[in-house]
Amino acid sequence: QVQLTESGGGLVQTGGSLRLSCAASGRTPASYTLAWFRQTPGEQREFVAAILSSGITFYEDSVKGRFTISIDNMKNTIYLQMNTVKPEDAAVYYCARASGLTTAFTSRRISPYDTWGRGTQVTVSS
Repeated sequence: QVQLTESGGGLVQTGGSLRLSCAASGRTPASYTLAWFRQTPGEQREFVAAILSSGITFYEDSVKGRFTISIDNMKNTIYLQMNTVKPEDAAVYYCARASGLTTAFTSRRISPYDTWGRGTQVTVSS
């Protein structure tokens, strides 16, 4: 059974940087989508970025040019490099995995993802 474990969250100043990690254990399918979502209290979980096993990446518009999703296949770990962090980036960040490839449209939806981590908190100070 696949498990996803996030780490790297914490307090970051506005304009600063933070790198989140998500380690995956268990069997890795031949094709997959790995993604980051985030959620603030009272709000729906929001798509941030996704990376396919093909290497294609998708980003939510508000993080394009500031966040980078990447994968280290040897370590079975994905990363979210967050640069030029803004107060509105504060949230609990979750990583998720879908078995199979998604599209630019479907990667943004909750439904393709069958495995989720527990989340890591990112707090932004002004």
